[in-house]
Amino acid sequence: MEIFISNRDERPIYEQISSQLKKMIISGEIKEGEALPSMRVLAKDLRISVITTKRAYEELEKDGFIVTVTGKGTFAAEQNSQLIKEEKLKSIELKMKDIWAEASLCGITREELLEMFELICGEEQV
Repeated sequence: MEIFISNRDERPIYEQISSQLKKMIISGEIKEGEALPSMRVLAKDLRISVITTKRAYEELEKDGFIVTVTGKGTFAAEQNSQLIKEEKLKSIELKMKDIWAEASLCGITREELLEMFELICGEEQV
């Protein structure tokens, strides 16, 4: 399991960590029930504060991606397909808002944007 921290990324370090772990869990790279490194070990490996890894793990646990068992460790939670779908929908919505904002700045109309989307969708079917 490799996690990359970037100083160029605008997001806080804990968000970078939680985002990458979510992707690994959703993709199956980290399997259901698989142990994650302890907060201390992860902090040491990434050369960051334990407080930062603690915050990342808290976010992941709050979102249902991991579970912590006292005295045993932290594990990838059983994945609820509805939870995964909701997470992906949220990500798509954010990207669509960014696209709409950029298109608006360029004077691209809703109809032109929809036409572009239809063309892209048509290309993928070929």
